[in-house]
Amino acid sequence: MWDRPLSVAMLALGGQGGGVLTKWLVDIAEHQGFLAQSTYVAGVAQRTGATVYCVEMFPQAEAEKHGNPVFTPYPVPGDIDLVITGEFAETGRAILKGFVTPNATTLIASSHRVYSIDEKSALGDGRLDQSTVLRVAREVSKELICFDMEQAAEDAGSIISAVMLGAIAASRALPFERSDFEDAIRRGAKAVSRNLAGFDAGYRLATAAPAVSGGAQAAEMPHAEGAVGEALLRRTAKLPQPARISAGHGALRALDYQDEAYAYLYLDRVELCAAADNATQNHELTEVFARNLALQMCYEDTLRVADLKTRASRFARVREHLGVADDQPAYIVEYFHPRYEEVCDTMPAAIGRKMAESARLRRWLAPLFRKGRNVTTNKIGGYLLLSVLSGFRRWRRSTYRFALQQEFITSWIEQVIAAARDDYRFAVALCDCMDIVRGYGDTYERGRTRFETATRLARASEVGNRADILRRLHKAALADEDGNRFHELQSELEAEIEAESVAV
Repeated sequence: MWDRPLSVAMLALGGQGGGVLTKWLVDIAEHQGFLAQSTYVAGVAQRTGATVYCVEMFPQAEAEKHGNPVFTPYPVPGDIDLVITGEFAETGRAILKGFVTPNATTLIASSHRVYSIDEKSALGDGRLDQSTVLRVAREVSKELICFDMEQAAEDAGSIISAVMLGAIAASRALPFERSDFEDAIRRGAKAVSRNLAGFDAGYRLATAAPAVSGGAQAAEMPHAEGAVGEALLRRTAKLPQPARISAGHGALRALDYQDEAYAYLYLDRVELCAAADNATQNHELTEVFARNLALQMCYEDTLRVADLKTRASRFARVREHLGVADDQPAYIVEYFHPRYEEVCDTMPAAIGRKMAESARLRRWLAPLFRKGRNVTTNKIGGYLLLSVLSGFRRWRRSTYRFALQQEFITSWIEQVIAAARDDYRFAVALCDCMDIVRGYGDTYERGRTRFETATRLARASEVGNRADILRRLHKAALADEDGNRFHELQSELEAEIEAESVAV
C-alpha cells in the first residue's frame, strides 16, 4: 500500500534543462497511471544558487481507493526517494539541505564541476574538496550513482538532462521501464534522436557504475605536437620521476609562451634544482619548483593576452560553447584595460624603467589609460590590432617587465638552492610561496612585496621554524585581497623577533 507520494528532488544549474527533465518525468508518470505534480524554486543566480525542482507522483488507482494525496511544493528533508544533482558542488548542497537520507534516498550525481565565483576569485586554491563530498555522499545515501554527465552529454551530442533521464531509468528508483522513459522523449518531439542518444549514454554509464575518485584527477604527461615538443619531453625523462609531469607541462608552456630557447632555459633551471634536491625526500622540492617556475616564467602580460585572444582555437571554442552554426555570424567583444603600469612593462627595458620611475611622465600619460576599451576580436580592425601586438612577443626579452621578472626569478632560484642544503622544508616552502606573486601592475607589486617580506621574516627566525613561519605568512597573504591578515601576522612576528633580539 502506498502511504505517501514518491518524491523526486533535482538541483540543476541554469541551462541544464531542469524544466525539460521535470516535464519528462511528469509525462512518464501520467502515462503510466499516476497523479503527478512538479514545482520549482529558482536559485538566486545561475551559479550562486541552483534551481530546486520537485516532482511527486502517486498511483491513480490508490488515490481512488484511499483519497487523493497532498503534494508538497518543496522537497521535504527525510522524505525524498530520489535526488539528482547536475553538478558535484550541488551534491554537497543537497546533502546539507537534508535531502539525502540513508536507507531511503537514491542519489544520482554528476561528477563534473562548474566553478563558483568564490572558487574562481579566491586568491589561493579555493576549489571545493570533492573527495570529502564523495565520502559523505556514499555514507548518507541508500545508493550512489556518480559519473561525469556533462562529458557524457558532450560525447553523445546531446544535453545533460537527457543523460540524467537515462541515469534515472537505470537506477530503478522509479517504477517504470526503460521504454517508458524513451517514449516520453519521443512524445516531446524535440531533438528526439539526440536526446535518445544522451539517454542511452546515461543509462549505460549508470548501469556500469564507474568508479569516481571525487578528488583532483591525477595529472597526466602532456602530449607534444612537433619535433621540438617531443625533444623537450624526452629531456624531462632525465629528471626525478615525481617532477617529470610538472616539468613536461612547464616546458611545453614555455615553448608556447615564447620559443624553443625559452623552453630549454626552463628545463636548465629545473635541472639545476634537481641537482640540489634530496632523493630521500622523494624529490618533492623539484616537483614544486618545476610547477611554480613555469608560472613565473610564463607570466601574463599584454603580449600574452593579445596572443590568446586572437587564436583560432579560441574563436572555435567560443562558437562551440554558444552553439553557433557554421553559417551563422557571431561577434566576440573583449574588454581591455591596459593601465599605465602595463604600458611601462611592454616598453623596451630602458624606456619602461624611466616611465615607471618618472612622476612627471606618469602624471602626463597615466590619464590616457584610465578607461577600458571594447575590442571586437573577430572583426578586421580588432583582430589586426591584437594580432600586431601579439607579434611583438619576439621582442619580449627586451621589455621592462621581462627584465624585472628574470631578475626576480634568478634571485628566487639562488634562495631555493641555498636553502636546500641547510633546511629542506624551508626550500619547499620557498617554492610554494611563489604563487602569491602573480598578475601585473599593482597586483604584481603587492604579491612581490609580500613574498619578500615573508621570506625576510622567515629568515629572521630560528632555522627549525622557518618553513612553518613562511607557510603561515603564505596562507595569510592569500586570506584576503587587502592583505589585512598578512599585515596582522607580519606585525606579530616582527614584535616577536624584536623581543628575542632584545632578550639576547
